[in-house]
Amino acid sequence: MAATILSVSTWLAMAVLSVAFLLTIRRVVAGPTLPDRVLALDMLVGIVIGFIALIAIRTGFNLYIDIAIALGLVGFLSTVAFARFIMPRVTDAAKDPATSGKTRVQRRKR
Repeated sequence: MAATILSVSTWLAMAVLSVAFLLTIRRVVAGPTLPDRVLALDMLVGIVIGFIALIAIRTGFNLYIDIAIALGLVGFLSTVAFARFIMPRVTDAAKDPATSGKTRVQRRKR
């Protein structure tokens, strides 16, 4: 009985993670801005960690948990690096007096 519940719940979790993965890929491709894409890539790391954890549960092989932890650390560091890369662009755009007070649509019409 417990094995059946575990099996059904892991398949259900795989389905939910698959839908989340597809929606997040859509956000990476569609954007619309670079920070949106970076956030979506960070979300992809979290989803992949979830997949790895589910595989570890299904197989009983505990080494997958170590891999998931390592991926989490690398994902965090890459998100911080992307944020430091993006930050000068965002602050420069905020300091630009030509674009202050205008929406993105108004800037596009120029």
